[in-house]
Amino acid sequence: MTEWEAGLTPQDKIARIAALKASGRRVLMVGDGINDALALAAAHASLSPVTAPHVSQAAADALFLGSSLAPVLSLLAVRARARRLMLQNLWLTGAYNLVAVPLAAAGLLTPLIAALAMSGSSVVVTLNALRARGLRVLPPASPPGNATDVPAATAPAVQLP
Repeated sequence: MTEWEAGLTPQDKIARIAALKASGRRVLMVGDGINDALALAAAHASLSPVTAPHVSQAAADALFLGSSLAPVLSLLAVRARARRLMLQNLWLTGAYNLVAVPLAAAGLLTPLIAALAMSGSSVVVTLNALRARGLRVLPPASPPGNATDVPAATAPAVQLP
């Protein structure tokens, strides 16, 4: 994370989010208290732990297990990898369409070859997207005696390669 702030009042949080939005930034708000609910709703995206009060959970876009922020960092890593794969797929399909569509329109490809090429392009894009399935981030171990965290064995596993 490049920027974070703590100790702000609910009004300060909303003002800070509004200022970041006005400057063209996309804001991820992470909050775990009743006083975070409005800021969670004001952000582009928001996360709250499952241990937070229900009002914060309801205002958040997604919940994460545990009370530490490690799942948030894992989410950001998964997001970056998924974005890279999505951009790769856009380039692959763009390159295919740039080459194959003019050839097919000019009649240089038979319909069978054009159909096979289109299917092959879809298979390549799908296989590239499936590479994201190998991305797993494991939740950190809970400190001893912390009953609010879900045991790692029952938490969904996500591990960086």
